[in-house]
Amino acid sequence: MAPRGRGTLTILVRWAATLLLALGVERALALPEICTQCPGSVQNLSKVALYCKTTGELMLHARCCLNQNGTILGLDLQNCSLEDPGPDFHQAHTTIIMILPQDVNCPGGINAWNTVTSYIDNQICQGQKNLCNNTGNPEMCPENGSCVPNGPGFLQCVCADGFHGYKCMRQGSFSLLMFFGILGSTTLSISILLWGTQRRKAKTS
Repeated sequence: MAPRGRGTLTILVRWAATLLLALGVERALALPEICTQCPGSVQNLSKVALYCKTTGELMLHARCCLNQNGTILGLDLQNCSLEDPGPDFHQAHTTIIMILPQDVNCPGGINAWNTVTSYIDNQICQGQKNLCNNTGNPEMCPENGSCVPNGPGFLQCVCADGFHGYKCMRQGSFSLLMFFGILGSTTLSISILLWGTQRRKAKTS
């Protein structure tokens, strides 16, 4: 006969596995908000649909063309009453092809895309330019950092391995133990102080 503790452990493991599976399925089904910002789905003859169908392992969901990791590579917002891509556009910073209403500008401007084509009722922005190659200023990022694209018209400097902090000047890894130790002790001290003062007030009233 198996000990009772082992049966309880088995039940806990099954429960945890079921919970993780449910969370994983929910995350897999959740689309980025920008994909559902406009009603309907990508039209079959749209350039985004054609790109998605001719490129391997991509899927069409609502207004987006996604890869296996859920990264947006195509976005079709034509036939949608938009004045601009909106606050959720940061979710589509990896987009390679985008179709927008005629009066909405390509994010980052025309200089952020290889090709911008205007039609009567829509505008197609295709192929994000890598601004790191176009800046002409190699000293834009610090000595221990490198430039990486961060969406149309944007770039960021990322510290090299082993460096962190302002202008990537600090060497070594960021000390999480020290950070959380100081944060935890400060929080505990303030909590004890507040508890003591509230207790004193409760006794006097």
